[in-house]
Amino acid sequence: MHQILILASLCLSSLPEIPAIYQKPTGNPATPAPLQYLLQPMTKLVHTQRGATVTLPCILRTLPPNYKVRWSKVEPAEYMEVVILITSGVHHKTYGPLGSRARLRRSHRYDASLTISDVALDDEGRYRCQLINGLEDESISLVLQLDGIVFPYQTSQGRYKFNYFEAKKACQEQDSRLANYGQLYKAWTEGLDWCNAGWVMEGTVHYPIINSREPCGGRLLLPGVRSYGARDKLKDRFDAFCFSSAVKGRVYFIRGHMNFKEATQACRNDRAAIAKVGQLYAAWKFSQLDRCDGGWLDDGSVRFPINIPRAHCGGLTNPSVHSFGFPSKLRKKYGVYCFSVK
Repeated sequence: MHQILILASLCLSSLPEIPAIYQKPTGNPATPAPLQYLLQPMTKLVHTQRGATVTLPCILRTLPPNYKVRWSKVEPAEYMEVVILITSGVHHKTYGPLGSRARLRRSHRYDASLTISDVALDDEGRYRCQLINGLEDESISLVLQLDGIVFPYQTSQGRYKFNYFEAKKACQEQDSRLANYGQLYKAWTEGLDWCNAGWVMEGTVHYPIINSREPCGGRLLLPGVRSYGARDKLKDRFDAFCFSSAVKGRVYFIRGHMNFKEATQACRNDRAAIAKVGQLYAAWKFSQLDRCDGGWLDDGSVRFPINIPRAHCGGLTNPSVHSFGFPSKLRKKYGVYCFSVK
């Protein structure tokens, strides 16, 4: 994506003619000025799911002369803002990949709300609606939060094999992305207990503990999200914490005693694809998929999703996606979980 820095002296007389996508945030968020033209939203947190259409509210009290409204997504790691849309009230222009899915709601002439269709995992984050009016610029911020599921992930070679960039790629290959710290913390409050440390989006490394125990830092440490802090993204190696949300499709099980190659072909014969790990977790979370049967997945692992624990399902006491690890791909013992697009 062609990236051009927007200068602070953005021309207000006309909409930009070139894709001016990035700018550094302006203003002092610690001491916001009272709003004169924009209404403060009732809530600054907007929930959605992947694939949905969502609207971020931004309403004007009045229409100042020669004004513009600019929507941008704040990227705190780079201390930059990605411009999505600029409007003069009459004309508007969109920018970048997100701009192709964005439009103004325009339910009335004071409405500058931003509607995003087909929400993607990377759309989560902080957004800013800024009124540009000469020396009286002002803005509101909103947070778009995806409902989803965090899961720990490691390779078939064992734990602690990913540097940061490999962890990021591994999550993407399983229809997910690296979780951020807030998502990991929320997952911990909902019961995620995992002894292996993993990367999160911010480039830090953590592991969530509910039940303190000797192999996980000792019994004397309090439960919590324990931290190794920021690590070397190229040299240090850990597992990954991935985040997935709802999927536009269906995960289902085909029974059989298949090796990995046969399982993959079974899904293709059904005009589907072998499911990815993130898709299975999403089906467990959002569609309450519940099966005692171990099935092959795209990465060569064998897992099964349990929503209602019961004695004949291995005696497991907690709802989760459970794993048999990475058996030999030649082993003819398991069924397969397939994914079909709706």
